[in-house]
Amino acid sequence: MTKKVVWLMVSCLVAAALLLASCGPATEKEVTPAPEEEAGTTPPVSPDRWAQQDPLPQRRDLNGVWASSSSDFFAVGDVGTILHYDGSTWSSMSSGTMANLNGVWGSSSSDVFAVGWSGTIVHYDGSTWSSVDSGTTEDFRDVWGSSSSDFFAVGRSGTIVHYDGSTWSSMDSGTTEILIGVWGSSSSDVFAVGWRGTIVHYDGSTWSSMSSGTTANLLDVWGTSSSDVFAMGRSGTIVHYDGSTWSSMDSGTTEILSGVWGSSSSDVFAVGRGGTSLHYDGSTWSSMGSGTTQFLTGVWGTSSSDVFAVGTGGTILYYLEYIE
Repeated sequence: MTKKVVWLMVSCLVAAALLLASCGPATEKEVTPAPEEEAGTTPPVSPDRWAQQDPLPQRRDLNGVWASSSSDFFAVGDVGTILHYDGSTWSSMSSGTMANLNGVWGSSSSDVFAVGWSGTIVHYDGSTWSSVDSGTTEDFRDVWGSSSSDFFAVGRSGTIVHYDGSTWSSMDSGTTEILIGVWGSSSSDVFAVGWRGTIVHYDGSTWSSMSSGTTANLLDVWGTSSSDVFAMGRSGTIVHYDGSTWSSMDSGTTEILSGVWGSSSSDVFAVGRGGTSLHYDGSTWSSMGSGTTQFLTGVWGTSSSDVFAVGTGGTILYYLEYIE
């Protein structure tokens, strides 16, 4: 889950003062410089209970986040950035790559894949990240799996590759559109979304196109079951699948939405540009103050009271269900 922002033109940004270097197609994310905080100050908590964290003295954009438990979160980002949260502290991990990493997913704390530019896939075995042969040089945007022998990575030109436990191999997606997000309820029920309202579905043997009812670029997808799936993207677009049809939902915003996750069908979080944060209670999407104007690119949690959102400028937010 970055997870998930559309790249529109080739750019190369060098920030020597921050020791950053990344080169690649430009995205729809609009980078806002991270605010400087005085040493020793406590990060603010928004009225809607998002607390800002500053785990490391780094400002590299974070593009995706995933967790196996409340003490095992991974966040990935530009220039090979990988951070890990152990339940109390975020720490940097050596990824072994300088490629921008956009998505992360695992089957356990010792079986995690991160994907990114130029066909980059790195794997974590519980102690070390190592490079894996993806069989392609296409840019990856997201990864999802149902087990240690069933992973899907999606990206540019309709690229989809599948991991069977030993090898990544190419699949026919049936589209050449950029695919930005992927999620499934099982190995035979997988959804991938992307540009121009593209949604393709995998039934265990074949990928086929679905009518999304929108032409907006879709940047992420997540659900609770095969009949309760949310996809979202540009201009505040949210579409919902009930098992037979995709239909539009009123998001209440026109901002780009780039990440979605929930603990249940009545507890769903969406995040996006300008610090946009939304919550779905099973009937209505409502706005939440995030306390930041950074572009939030991904969101993930392990329960309704254990949720992290990540974004540009190294932004990490933690959701506090209760404030004393």
